[in-house]
Amino acid sequence: MARTVHCVVDGIDTEGLDFAPWPGEAGKRVFAGVGKPAWQRWLTHQTMLINENRLSPLNPQHRAFLEGEMLKFLFGGGADKPAGYVPEG
Repeated sequence: MARTVHCVVDGIDTEGLDFAPWPGEAGKRVFAGVGKPAWQRWLTHQTMLINENRLSPLNPQHRAFLEGEMLKFLFGGGADKPAGYVPEG
């Protein structure tokens, strides 16, 4: 049976994540209050950040940056696109 959470991003009851997607307190916070649709939007945004800024998830500084952006995106009312970002098409 799927776990239901009240998603703080979308403001609705929705299916919750299956596991904490990030280590530590940030992961616990996401697991407790973010639904799958909002998490999928974050993953799309994160991929764009990694590609546009040439980040490596293995680099501790880059992971710290991504964690900060994740918290802004999910709990801080959204996050900005990288400077100079132009979407394709």
